[in-house]
Amino acid sequence: MNVEFIEKKLQEIYDELEKEVMVVLMDESLDKKQTNLRMKPLKSTKQILVNALDSIKMVDRLGKEELAK
Repeated sequence: MNVEFIEKKLQEIYDELEKEVMVVLMDESLDKKQTNLRMKPLKSTKQILVNALDSIKMVDRLGKEELAK
């Protein structure tokens, strides 16, 4: 499994999420509640991706350990 490639692609997604976050934060027409409501899905998406990457790394590590036996 090419974990480095997956990390690179996820970094591209993180960068896009950060751009979306900045758009929300810079929108002065939104009040605090609206800003928070728009930020939650972005934050949740990033956390899901971080967890997925951690899982992929763990599976890759366990697979390599099994092959080493």
